[in-house]
Amino acid sequence: MRDLADQNHGARWTIEPIIRVEAALDESSLSGHALSTRLVFANTMTSSEFEHSQTLKEQLRVSRLTELLRQARKADPQLGNDLDKEIAALMKRRTFGLVFEQHRPEAVELPGRAVRRGDKVRVLPPRGEVGSGDQRLWRVEQIVRVDGNRVAHLLELGSQKPESRTAQSGDLVVVAEFNDRIHPGLVETGRVERGGDKPFHTVINSENYHALEMLTYTHRRAIDTIYIDPPYNTGARDWKYNNDYVASDDDYRHSKWLAFMERRLEITRELLKPDDSVLIVTIDEHEVHRLRLLLEQTFPEAYIQMVTIVTNPKGVAQGRFARVEEYALYCFFGSAGVHATDDDLLSDGGTQRNTRFWKGLLRAGTNASPSAGLGMAYPIFIDPERGRVISLGRTLRERIEAGDVTGDPNRWLPGEREASETPAGLVAVWPLRRDGSLGVWQAIPETLLSLLHQGLVKSVLRPDGWAISYVPNGVRTKIDRGEVEITGYDEQSGAAILVMKRDLTRAKTVWKRARHDAGWHGSVILRKLLNARAFDFPKSLYATRDALEPVVTHKKDALILDFFAGSGTTAHAVAMLNRADGGRRRSISITNNEVGPEEQPRLRSKGLRPGDEDWETLGIFRNVTLPRIKAAFTGVRPDGEPADLEYEDGSLASEGFDENAAFFALTYEAPLSVRHNRAFERIAPMLWMRAGSQGRVITELGDNGWDVAETYGVLENLDQAGVFVARVAMNKSVRTAFIVTDDDSAFQMVCRDLPSQVLPVRLYEPYLQNFQLTGGR
Repeated sequence: MRDLADQNHGARWTIEPIIRVEAALDESSLSGHALSTRLVFANTMTSSEFEHSQTLKEQLRVSRLTELLRQARKADPQLGNDLDKEIAALMKRRTFGLVFEQHRPEAVELPGRAVRRGDKVRVLPPRGEVGSGDQRLWRVEQIVRVDGNRVAHLLELGSQKPESRTAQSGDLVVVAEFNDRIHPGLVETGRVERGGDKPFHTVINSENYHALEMLTYTHRRAIDTIYIDPPYNTGARDWKYNNDYVASDDDYRHSKWLAFMERRLEITRELLKPDDSVLIVTIDEHEVHRLRLLLEQTFPEAYIQMVTIVTNPKGVAQGRFARVEEYALYCFFGSAGVHATDDDLLSDGGTQRNTRFWKGLLRAGTNASPSAGLGMAYPIFIDPERGRVISLGRTLRERIEAGDVTGDPNRWLPGEREASETPAGLVAVWPLRRDGSLGVWQAIPETLLSLLHQGLVKSVLRPDGWAISYVPNGVRTKIDRGEVEITGYDEQSGAAILVMKRDLTRAKTVWKRARHDAGWHGSVILRKLLNARAFDFPKSLYATRDALEPVVTHKKDALILDFFAGSGTTAHAVAMLNRADGGRRRSISITNNEVGPEEQPRLRSKGLRPGDEDWETLGIFRNVTLPRIKAAFTGVRPDGEPADLEYEDGSLASEGFDENAAFFALTYEAPLSVRHNRAFERIAPMLWMRAGSQGRVITELGDNGWDVAETYGVLENLDQAGVFVARVAMNKSVRTAFIVTDDDSAFQMVCRDLPSQVLPVRLYEPYLQNFQLTGGR
């Protein structure tokens, strides 16, 4: 039956239809003991009426049904009883809640996927045409070589009299429907390594439904928090359904959005920790009420609460009033709750969190040349294995006095003589500026040694080398006053772990902070990180951080998923939370490489298609998400210049964050290749993610047929099982061992020898079974 909400745009609520029976009582027919009835569906009940109704019977009582049944029994007792039975059966069969066409078909095109026999495909329009072309689906019956080209023989799908045709494989695009089984893999497309042994944030270029299915293998019941900002379905062609943008005149706009969301929310149930996790969905007024009902219907066990966030104080003209707010719906599972922070997000005088614990030791601005401070230009020796500052070398003044340096000190640079003074096994870090000239540190050696002994100096490995940070005088004063507390020391670097002592409070359900303005703290931040305007309506960085903080502040190792990652704000916000309290939280961000609707006609007119390099470079993932997260973490814009941005806490974006990130594209593997271990290189990143996304990825097993990384190992050659187990036992941080075998007894033999803290996982049967079960969900 057609979606009632879509038929009746004036309905205040979209709910399951209330059944009302109206009887056409005809005096002449009563003599014949006949009664005609009809069913009328209504969908104009308000939320208040719906919430206060306890049962279907209560709804029926407010109608004329009881009276009509009484009249029917009086006219014909048997007919009355029959009607009563039918309505009772209908009551058991129908459920109340949100009504929409849940099984509206959904499909996605996969332009990067090679065409194989048995695939579903569409035939692309000729290059240069702007129209959508033939939208029929075809099955690839076979692929043959003709004059060096791959030619596919196609059979039309979904037709009573299917056509046959041929087409070159380059003119086809594979289509995946959402009841099709997939066998995913990952290909790395870049990384940032600045966080030492911290786990990696992962960023995945993929249609999010398939990426979520992939996560059911790597992170089932492992996610602490999911934060998503889905399409708002405003009717402004802001999202696609079946490869076509959904516009305001689409009669099935609401059903498409609800079906789209429900499919993805159903998978989140398999990813969230059932005993302690939170789902956060942000939305505006266009779908907020339907979304609330959908969440209640999908997660009846969750406690749901809504927060109103002022995101545009100037207001946007929408309807009669100027709209200033959006909403965040929180679903709490198990024991999850809201934890106190230092800001209730509503009251006047809320903290701006302007304490910045660590500062770069290299002096900037005025008095930053050697002649201004000969005693503050000296090498710092660090242990590169531990990232720990060990000792200091002679100052430039001492070298001049010894006659080792002559001429203009501002032009002097350390050379081979200075390198020979570096203690064995250590690395010398001089105060070198971005242009390669010699600068000075912020402190003389005596002061720095004192700070070093207190754990207030640390080194961080960045792409351009080692950088030194220290705790500045203002923060040291707060330590002395007890406002900042040293809660411990990092085992490797020896650096102090600092925490602000705060007056804690619980966030309220209405948030009004200037930092939540999506213009200044979303669009402007993104533009300064990329040096370009590349994304419409990014979220405020601080609104995202503040949405996450109350539910993850107590979880320093929380895993946070965003499968509508857009410009990458969530990963950026998690890095900001980590810097504030020394956490090791990590995020998984999923976004596709869609090109905006305004840009697509221009590209198509130039003869380009999705999948072409010149098309893909303009997609969201490659043009926005990846460069934004790289720029945020490294402090360097895509053009190589430092990011010209100061954060709310006074830190500079050019300093970046001490975080690691890896970027991937999702692939679609043939199950036979997986089973025969021919797809290991693309399955490998999934194993690394399942083991904690830490350390290196085992991409090949070499001649020995096994390898052990920081947190996991992989064994293919069972003849080497003894050596493999011994190596795993030596590495106390290993928690997972993947064993490649079809032989259950061989797998059990290796399991018996592994240390008790190591989880054995068999390849590839559980992987194949996982997607055999999830396909057709």
